[in-house]
Amino acid sequence: MSSAAVTPIAAGLLARLPLHDRERLGEALRRLLAHGSILGLEPAQTDLYHWCYQNREWLDELAALLDLRLHWDHQDRTVQAVPQSAAFLLRLRLDATLVLLTLWYEFDTAVRDRGETPPIRLTAQQLNDALSAKFEPLRKHLPAPTRLREILALAQRKNLVRFTPEVALERSSIEVLPTLKRVIPFQDLEEWNKNADRYLAAAKDGAADQPVESDVSEEARSEDAE
Repeated sequence: MSSAAVTPIAAGLLARLPLHDRERLGEALRRLLAHGSILGLEPAQTDLYHWCYQNREWLDELAALLDLRLHWDHQDRTVQAVPQSAAFLLRLRLDATLVLLTLWYEFDTAVRDRGETPPIRLTAQQLNDALSAKFEPLRKHLPAPTRLREILALAQRKNLVRFTPEVALERSSIEVLPTLKRVIPFQDLEEWNKNADRYLAAAKDGAADQPVESDVSEEARSEDAE
């Protein structure tokens, strides 16, 4: 086998990049596609984030080819891939959508009304209480404990929350990250209420089992759309 067949990229468009930078570029793109963002405040991702920030033009251009817009927040050491086309939309089941909507609401009110600084912390019990209060007409569609663990684990894989599970689920810790606000880009609470009302109206019409779309990375599509 020829050397060109073993390392084809060495003679390709990225040949002028040193091997280390090519490896970092590939790692960054894989993480953005798989997890939606790179969190530089996480120790394991700090070096990668700083490499990305120093080479943001490369990342911006390559992401644009995939119809992804990169949101850079250097204060929080975060770069997040925000989909610009339907190709990267994730179809979520209703229970997962209601959980994410509730997390958005808790984040928004904590920051806007109480002046808290992200990440916003709550327990799984507080999340369950908020779900029941906001979507009581949809109670038969709210997730059971095992399903709630799955949804929170998915949200963690997508860098939307930090989830620390406990044996007793209600004591589990959830930290809602600012990345959630860009995945569900409501302008204000009024827009949140309009969307919540849509699901409540669907429950009355008997159509609440229909899946809805949320712009999380495509890699999660098979995890929740079945």
